[in-house]
Amino acid sequence: MSQKPPAADVVKEPSMLKQKEMIEANYERLSGAKAQGRKVASTFVPGNLNELIMCFDLANNLPEINAIQNGMRKKSGMLIMEAEKRGHSEDVCTYVKADLGMMAKGNLGPNGKPLPEPDVLLLSYTGCFTFMKWFELVREQYKCETLMLHVPYEGEGHATKSMRDYVVKQLKEVVIPGLEKVSGVKFDIDRLRQYLRESAKAEDDFVWVLESAKRRPSPIDAYFGGVYYIGPIFTAFRGTPDATEYYRLLRQEIAARIAQGQGPITPEGDFGQEKYRLVVEGPPNWTSFRDFWKMFHDEGAVVVASTYTKVGGLYDLGFRHDPDHPLESLADYCLGCYTNRNLPSRIDLIEKYVRDYEADGLLINSIKSCNSFSAGQLLVLREIERRTGKPAAFIETDLVDPRYFSAANVKNRLESYLQMIEQKRRGASPRAAA
Repeated sequence: MSQKPPAADVVKEPSMLKQKEMIEANYERLSGAKAQGRKVASTFVPGNLNELIMCFDLANNLPEINAIQNGMRKKSGMLIMEAEKRGHSEDVCTYVKADLGMMAKGNLGPNGKPLPEPDVLLLSYTGCFTFMKWFELVREQYKCETLMLHVPYEGEGHATKSMRDYVVKQLKEVVIPGLEKVSGVKFDIDRLRQYLRESAKAEDDFVWVLESAKRRPSPIDAYFGGVYYIGPIFTAFRGTPDATEYYRLLRQEIAARIAQGQGPITPEGDFGQEKYRLVVEGPPNWTSFRDFWKMFHDEGAVVVASTYTKVGGLYDLGFRHDPDHPLESLADYCLGCYTNRNLPSRIDLIEKYVRDYEADGLLINSIKSCNSFSAGQLLVLREIERRTGKPAAFIETDLVDPRYFSAANVKNRLESYLQMIEQKRRGASPRAAA
């Protein structure tokens, strides 16, 4: 009797394999850093200064990424509960609790090996006050050098020359001397320039990838697929030839999909027919990431633009790291991150995405424990509906706490929202129909 052949795995394209290798190699570098006499920096994604960190031969550990990795591996729930047992509130950002719980449980990285204690904490404050409190707790644990780069909030919706000069002054007088002291490596501005050249090349290809979603059908999903695309450029790889090669491969693959008229690749295979085009505001849920994505995939809903993929830089608005103005470029980068922008400029950006990407509407994933995104989202929803005439809706989840992901609720709300879009297409009033 013949056996049914096993289901084929989703094809892994060269860029996917490349990124996996990069991530695994970085965790191995971190695990072996102390044995090799290498110093370690911990920093965050928004406003991170990876090119500068590399100038001092520091390994780069990003606590947010560790929390995300643990969430996707279904490990974050027990780590959060460990942190809560130690007195941290249920309302605290679950990235923080997952990180603190991981520290308490042996600080094992995704490769199963202990992550090293940091030699320096480098915080570029970009709109999330929680980062400051997070690093206060980490500093209390490790008693290590802490460098604070204060980045002024863009309260008027844009950066000024005085704001830029203020950040550059701190880089020169606080951050660079501090990194020299910790690492024992003298700063070389020409080395920084070279890293910035690599960054700019990768950023060009990255923007091309994001903007490919303006096509019909979109060859990418700019939210679920987008979180993979942002990985190298938002973390420990920006400025490296590895990142440049990754985005070259990714652009090549997406160009091939465009030529063949194909939609995005998903964990379930090719996307199929594109029925709805959405803009999504807010981070994804990581603990049920694949199930979350599948809900959209099953309905034929592709995300053509998202705000979460801009937390590490708004390259699609024209910013590039500039080797001719290296420190000023780092300042501009930190100032322009999405979470450092005021609410009116965020609304302007979302409106631009709805129009430029010909989206059917805006869907907000309101994150229970993330104030940086969740504050003001009801105002965002109402204003986008008013400006564009397109329907908008909420779903509610959390970052890495599995207790706050209800698959049934998310699915019901998503289906109801897509029905609103259908009614809008037929000329009915979504509000009246609801």
